Amino acid sequence: MKKSVYIFALSFVSTLGIAQTLPDAIAKTESERFESAATDFRSMIAKEPAKGENYFYYGENFFKKGKFDGFQNGELDSAKTFYTKGVEVNATNPLNYVGLGKVYLAKNNVAEAKTQFFKAASIAQNKNAEVMRRTAEAWLVTDNKNPDEALTQINNAIKLEPKNAENYIILGDAQLEKTPSDGGPAIKSYKTVTTLNPKNTKGILREGKLYQRGRNYQLALEKYKEAEAIDATYAPAYREKAELYSLAGQNSKSIENWKKYLELNNSDFARYRFMSALYKNKQHAEAIAEYENLKKGNFNNLYLERIAAQSYYEMGAKTDTAAYRKGLKTIEEFFKKAPADFKFLGTDYKYKGLLLLKTGKDSLGIVEMEKAIKLDTSIAGDIYSEIANAAYKSKKNDKAIIYYEKKKAKDIKSLNNNDWFNLGRAYYYSGEAIKNGVVNLKDAKVKAQKEAEARPYYVNADTAFSYLVRLNSLWPVAYVWRGRANFSQDLKAEKDLAKENYEQVLKVVKPEEKATTYKGNVIEALEYLGFYYVTKKDKTKADEIFNQLKEIDPAHEKAKNYFNPPKQGTKPAGK
Repeated sequence: MKKSVYIFALSFVSTLGIAQTLPDAIAKTESERFESAATDFRSMIAKEPAKGENYFYYGENFFKKGKFDGFQNGELDSAKTFYTKGVEVNATNPLNYVGLGKVYLAKNNVAEAKTQFFKAASIAQNKNAEVMRRTAEAWLVTDNKNPDEALTQINNAIKLEPKNAENYIILGDAQLEKTPSDGGPAIKSYKTVTTLNPKNTKGILREGKLYQRGRNYQLALEKYKEAEAIDATYAPAYREKAELYSLAGQNSKSIENWKKYLELNNSDFARYRFMSALYKNKQHAEAIAEYENLKKGNFNNLYLERIAAQSYYEMGAKTDTAAYRKGLKTIEEFFKKAPADFKFLGTDYKYKGLLLLKTGKDSLGIVEMEKAIKLDTSIAGDIYSEIANAAYKSKKNDKAIIYYEKKKAKDIKSLNNNDWFNLGRAYYYSGEAIKNGVVNLKDAKVKAQKEAEARPYYVNADTAFSYLVRLNSLWPVAYVWRGRANFSQDLKAEKDLAKENYEQVLKVVKPEEKATTYKGNVIEALEYLGFYYVTKKDKTKADEIFNQLKEIDPAHEKAKNYFNPPKQGTKPAGK
């Protein structure tokens, strides 16, 4: 941290008046109210610039804030600055040596960390329990953990101050770190905390977290609520509740608790976690608003880009016409920022592929989505659907068929209504393309060959629509399309392939929908059935059908021609 920042810190005097006591400021740090605690520490340092404890606990405020947000904004260096200044102004205060040792542990310099801890112990002469507590804690809060060292230090502290509740919080943490598969000793230590001080929110929260770790979510929630009831300003209680509700899929409650947390700690990292909750609750526009504000504040977090890219995709063009373009730019930034050894998820490639598809880069999009499938086969079905849907919308029916069939081969039960509907239509239109291409051919043999080529497409279309009917037996449109696929195989109504499907259309359409919602489908069904009965020379049934057609559409040309044939002769009543 630059010297100018330090000078500013010393010169700053809170506009809110006289600072709180040191224990009050420490409690704010423990409550993750880092900004408010910082105000108090600056005020105390201004009033008592030679008091070593002020510098140590202000350094702790930076360290714990940095630990919370992944040391994103130079907090570790800021903590070191104040520990160092504490040593300068009061070299006989052992706590700042502990602080420096913890910084060295965080920076992977274990040897220097031990040197600093030794200095602290030498000055304290094994008579300062707080030095032992903070040293024990230091061995538990960085990547260079050593639970045995922590246990040695905290047990010595307990000998000096057996009724200090903080001892048993650290003891429980060390026990859990040493034997993570056995929470028994840790829960016993945490319960000792609340026995010594029933209103110790930190101890209550530790119990809750241990219950959550054991998947006893209800008991964990009760503990979080208990801590909140004791101290409504204890921010970690809201944070843990938010995370627990998110884990339980109760995203709206998660967001509610994040909002309460933000009232107490409006840090960038907290807003990032809030953004994550918004994404999980499918509040994509709100998540993007948080993302864009964080970016303006130069908040850097690799996962921020991942969530934002997915949110941009889910927003589509609903609220931001450039969402897909922004999403592609964001996910490309995510891949660019990721270190060489970063473990990408299948969904990373999936969303990159989706965004490429949405921005017209189909070939590149499919390449990325194939990467996703190789990395995570469990999402293959969803990806096949996405590629197939995109292909179908682009009228690339051959490609749509390939990917729907891949999904079907993987798990036929995974195909939904939309999959079967699009697959059926892709087959149908493929058959139509072949058939329409031979309409004007004069060579009967070639024409017959092409019509034979088209037939399997209609058969496969009928199969797809039959599955659609099973999934949605009351949807008239499904029967219409099955009727079309069958009619295309039996143009002269010789095998009755389409008749049953068009009859089913008339059965499932409600009376009030025949002339409204499904009027076009009903007319198509009646036209075919009229054609069918005329072909079969069943005048009674044909009259009945064309009367129904005339009732729905009095001006319908085929109905009029049926009842009043032109002098030149009756025009075909069919398609």
